[in-house]
Amino acid sequence: MTDRIEPKPKRGVTRRRIVVGGAAALACPAIWTSAARAETRTLTVRDPGGPYEKAYSEAFYRPFEKETGIKVTGVVAQADPVAQIRSMVETKNYVWDVTLLAMAAHNTVREAGFLEELKIEGSSFDDIPPAYRRSTLLGIDVSTVVIAYRTDTVKRPPETWADVFNVRDFPGRRTMRRNPYQTLDVAALAAGVAPNKLYPLDYELAYRKLEEIKPSVSIWWTAGAQQSQLFKSGEVDIGQGWNARVQAAIDEGAPVAIQWNQNLTSVEGFCILKGGPKVEMAREFLKFCAQPKQQALIAPYLAYGPANPKSFQFIDPVRAKVLSTYPDYAEMALVIDDGTWGRDITKQLERFNTWILG
Repeated sequence: MTDRIEPKPKRGVTRRRIVVGGAAALACPAIWTSAARAETRTLTVRDPGGPYEKAYSEAFYRPFEKETGIKVTGVVAQADPVAQIRSMVETKNYVWDVTLLAMAAHNTVREAGFLEELKIEGSSFDDIPPAYRRSTLLGIDVSTVVIAYRTDTVKRPPETWADVFNVRDFPGRRTMRRNPYQTLDVAALAAGVAPNKLYPLDYELAYRKLEEIKPSVSIWWTAGAQQSQLFKSGEVDIGQGWNARVQAAIDEGAPVAIQWNQNLTSVEGFCILKGGPKVEMAREFLKFCAQPKQQALIAPYLAYGPANPKSFQFIDPVRAKVLSTYPDYAEMALVIDDGTWGRDITKQLERFNTWILG
């Protein structure tokens, strides 16, 4: 997910430029002025780095350059891009032309009027399910919150979020996300709320349920790579995780398994910044990225499933079964109401941080 991975910068000079913060980048208008950048056939895309770097380079950046001659450069940015986007649009100094956003962040930015309409209907964009696209967002990959557990220490595998919160019958060290987003959702499910009645969230009920498990949570994770390490090292036995990060531990040989029942999905996708110098070029890039063959090329590098369901025609069947949008898992998935979170996240972050320290 885009609002979560903060990879370490690589040593030496690489094709990718690491952007530490919006203020530092915007302090160099001579380099990043819209007029100067408009003269070249290049695009700059904000992505989370880490495993995304290889995945997006192979699936989108290099193939698009080969087909069109337009060079695409990925830029790693801070986890919360909203303030940076506001600064770019208001000052007309664009560090990025295209940005990857989770749906909740997208909703916030769109409401503020900082995104262009994509206007790419009539392309593969139309094949993407409505839950994974908007007129200002092209769904690229779908992340899923899943139940993860160690197969060597957990003798009775959990089947539901209620099992995860049931420390007596399912003993083991827990890990949960240190963030209200997704954590309150699974807490409400654990409290017995029916999936079709999960939203609007009953925050009071969710916090009461979290109180029950709080003493058993060994580590509250904050980043994607941390999840993989926790399960690989055996520091935790059962918990909440993003499917691709848990799968990374499995791929490296750790005795870890995923329970797909009650998985919660959220899409992340490409958006075009409002008023940028290369809007039409960016639209051409997004039409390219919507194609099923291109989204299928993410699969070897990330277990977040493609937003375009036609991509599975081009994915190895064995690999397909670990992807979040694999049909069997998609049938039992619940799509997170990112409209609710786009509205409530600031207030709930304050409350959650106070609660966790209390």
